[in-house]
Amino acid sequence: MAAVAATGFGMAASALTIDKAPFGTADGIPVDLYTLKNDHGITLKVTNYGGTVTSLVVPDKKGVGSDIVLGFSTIDGYTGDAFQKANPYFGALIGRYGNRIGGAKFTLEGKEYSLAKNNGPNNLHGGVKGFDKKVWDAKEVKGKGAVGVELTYVSTAGEEGFPGDLTAKVTYWLTDKNELKIDYTATTDTATICNLTHHSYFNLGGEGSGDILGTDITLHASKFTPVDSTLIPTGELKDVEKTPFDFRKATTIGARINDEDTQLKYGKGYDHNWVIDRKGATGLVLAATAYDSATGRAMDVLTTEPGIQLYSGNFLDGSLVGKSGKPYVHRSGFCLETQHYPDSPNKPEWPTTELKPGQTYKTTTVYKFYTRGGK
Repeated sequence: MAAVAATGFGMAASALTIDKAPFGTADGIPVDLYTLKNDHGITLKVTNYGGTVTSLVVPDKKGVGSDIVLGFSTIDGYTGDAFQKANPYFGALIGRYGNRIGGAKFTLEGKEYSLAKNNGPNNLHGGVKGFDKKVWDAKEVKGKGAVGVELTYVSTAGEEGFPGDLTAKVTYWLTDKNELKIDYTATTDTATICNLTHHSYFNLGGEGSGDILGTDITLHASKFTPVDSTLIPTGELKDVEKTPFDFRKATTIGARINDEDTQLKYGKGYDHNWVIDRKGATGLVLAATAYDSATGRAMDVLTTEPGIQLYSGNFLDGSLVGKSGKPYVHRSGFCLETQHYPDSPNKPEWPTTELKPGQTYKTTTVYKFYTRGGK
């Protein structure tokens, strides 16, 4: 266990703890569940199956904690037929390549690589059995003002069609500043592509509490990447001004989601990448803020990445029943996935996702929690 002093949510100093317990098996391999806590009322649960965040309890403006991510309380929820069929990627680590690759193929150093077509004609989130369905090696770690789980997975050459032996290391940290911080690194022995992300579905009102259409979203992005009918970017960087994609000022997810807009029809709602306004800044920048006025919960998303995907849970249909015993209905969770742009391997003019031997892929995303409004 670790113990570190901190303040937050208007509370006194905090201690940080981490515990490990068995969580069943996946593919015949034992998996564990790690429970990380601070004394400000935040509890984070992570399993090394798929690097999945299964639970994240955060206080509201009255100090009452609720679980704000969609998921299940047992491993069977993630490995069962219903989940595998729906494949919503609740809480998972995504790799080797987060989001879509057009035509399920790309060319690297003059060689074409073919991938699984697991999303219409395209490759999505690393393929049929991506990083979200792998058992990762895990160990508990401690940092300054933080406790964490360090996950490691070696993806061998040819796995899901990708070149090179890729060693990925991802650490989930719970900090004394009420942050879920995710550090990603990767190395390879052969030129490859890499674009890792995290896929929690958030509902700041509490999972199972209904839809997220009333959640305010702010995106620090003046442009987004329009898509074709299969959700592959066209290559254009389009101004958000005078479109339903303008979240530069806080706007509810539901305010324009049903507008007669071709892009919204393609995504059945929001399922698009925004280009973060870095204004020359490097390192972590504020990309997004989400806020639920009923509970006062707010979440900032900071990242080193160039893009962020807002997904409004358009394919949730109530067929999956969550840990509270309530069905996850249409648009009952939203994702804010930090990333390089979708289909970047086929868009050489965009920030590259190529990783070469001797280089280290390194990126960080922080989800910071706080409240607005008094008790």
